[in-house]
Amino acid sequence: MARVLWHVPVTASGTGSTSALRLFRLRDGRRCAVGFSTPEALAALLGPDQPYTELAEPALRDLTAPLGVDTLVLDPRLVAPPVAAAPPAPLAPAGPAAQLQAR
Repeated sequence: MARVLWHVPVTASGTGSTSALRLFRLRDGRRCAVGFSTPEALAALLGPDQPYTELAEPALRDLTAPLGVDTLVLDPRLVAPPVAAAPPAPLAPAGPAAQLQAR
């Protein structure tokens, strides 16, 4: 049986000789690891320059467990916190400058 490989984002060291798993956060603040089913799915969300490695799910779980990360997400979609409505723009003061503009 063929093992399914996940495309897992990593961060590279300054020299490029080592890499580390890139961890993310869920909406509730817990850390999680993510994987993608294809390199194209990874590039669509994280950009074409995002380095990655290929790992099977058990290997990813083994790497993240000592870090206290027990949640894996396959093919995540961008989720941003809700944006609050912008406050209304302040009114101009009714000083001499406002009176000149009104004439």
